[in-house]
Amino acid sequence: MPKPTPSPTFPRLRVALAAAALCLAGGAQAQGLQALYEAARAYDATYLSARALADSAQYRAAQVESLRLPSASLSGSISRGDIQTPASTSVNSSNEQLSLQGRHPLYNKANGATIEQARRSVEVAKAELEIAEQDLIIRLSQAYFDVLAAQDTLVTAQTNKTFISEQLASAKRNFEVGTATITDTREAQARFDLGTAQEIQADNDLRTKRIALDVLVGRTGVEPRPLVVPVVLPDTQPANADEWVSAADGAHPSVRRARLGQEVARLETAKAQAGKLPTVDLVGSLSDSHSAGAAVTSAGGRPGSTRTGSIGVQMNWPLFTGYAVENRIKETVVLEEKARNDLEAARRAVAQGTRQAYFGLQSLKAQVKALEAAEASTKLALEATQLGYKVGVRVNLDVLNAQSQLFQTKRDLAKARYDVILTGLRLRQASGQLMPQDVTAADALLAR
Repeated sequence: MPKPTPSPTFPRLRVALAAAALCLAGGAQAQGLQALYEAARAYDATYLSARALADSAQYRAAQVESLRLPSASLSGSISRGDIQTPASTSVNSSNEQLSLQGRHPLYNKANGATIEQARRSVEVAKAELEIAEQDLIIRLSQAYFDVLAAQDTLVTAQTNKTFISEQLASAKRNFEVGTATITDTREAQARFDLGTAQEIQADNDLRTKRIALDVLVGRTGVEPRPLVVPVVLPDTQPANADEWVSAADGAHPSVRRARLGQEVARLETAKAQAGKLPTVDLVGSLSDSHSAGAAVTSAGGRPGSTRTGSIGVQMNWPLFTGYAVENRIKETVVLEEKARNDLEAARRAVAQGTRQAYFGLQSLKAQVKALEAAEASTKLALEATQLGYKVGVRVNLDVLNAQSQLFQTKRDLAKARYDVILTGLRLRQASGQLMPQDVTAADALLAR
C-alpha cells in the first residue's frame, strides 16, 4: 500500500512565520514605546485637558492670596442739573466728584483658612495631573501591545491557513491515488474554510487596534516594535506584596488627593468657626468734589472744590446671625468626617488594587513559563504526528489538530508576555509609582 504524501516539515513552519511577519510589517519604519509616549503627551486630548486644569490651579490660588493684600478702588461721577422757576427762567448747576477708597485687612481668620485651602487645591491639582499621566501611560501601553498581539494573531491565522492549504492539497493527492479516504479531504477543507474566517476576523481586529493607537498618538500608520528576541521579561522588585502596599499608602496620588481633601475639610471647619470672630480692617478714603452753577449760588452755597480725606480702623463683629454660623460649623464637622472616610476608602482601594495587580503579575509569569514549556512540547508533538502520518499510523485530522495546537500555543505565549509587561506597569500604577521612566524601561525590551 502506498504511503501517504508527507505533510510540511517543521522548518517550513518557521519560514512561513517569518514571511508572514515581514508581510505585516510592510516595510514601514517601526516606532518604539518611548517615542509614541512623547507623541501622546503632546496630542491626547484627555491628558492635555488634565494638564490645563492643573496649570490653572496656581492662578486660582493666586486669586485667593489677594485676601491678605490691600485693595483700592477709584470712583467718579459728573452730574448736570437744570431747574425751571415759576418765572420761566432756567437755573443750572453742575457737580463733579472723584473718590479713592482703600482697605487693608488686619485680622480675618476666615481669610487665612481660605488661603490655606487654595494652597491645598494646588497640591490636589498636581495629584490629579499625576493620575492623568499614569492613565496615559497605561492607555498607550495597552494600545501598543494590543497591536502587537493582533499582529501575532493575524500571523498565526495566515500561517495556519497556509499549512492547512498544503495539508488539503496533500489529502486530495492521497485520495486520488487511493491512499486516503474522502473524509481526510473534507476535514482539511472544513479546517481551511474555518482558517479563512479566522484570518478575516484577525485582519479586522488588527485594523481596529491600529486605529485606536493612531488616534491616541495623533499619527497614521504607526508600526510598533516587537519584543527583542530572545525575550527576557523584567523581574518584580520588591518581591513582596506587602512592600508594594506599604509604598502605595504614601506614594499613590489618589491617597494623597484624599488626604489633602481631609485637610481642606478641616480648614473649612476652622473657617466656619471664624464666623463668630471679629474682623479688623484698615480703611481710608480721599475724595474731591467740584460744584458750580446758578443753582448752587441761589441755594446759599459758593461754587468751588472740596477735598476730604479719612483713615481709620474698622471692626466688624457679628453678634447674632440667626444660628447660621452654629449650623455651618455642625455641617463642616460632618463633612470633615466624610473626608476622613473618603481617605480610608481610598487607602483600602489602593491596597486592594495593588495586591490584585501583584498576584496577577505573578500568575502571568508562571503562565509564561508554562506556555514556553508547552511550545516546546507541541513542536515535538507536531513533528511526531507528521512522522506518524507519513508512515500511515496517523490521519490527516491528527496533523491538523497538532498544527492548530502549536499555532495557538505560540499566540498565547506572545500574548502572555505582553500581558506581563503591561501588568508590571499596572502594578506600578496601582501602587502610585508609575513614572515616565518606566516607559523607558519597557521600551528597552523592544527590538531596535
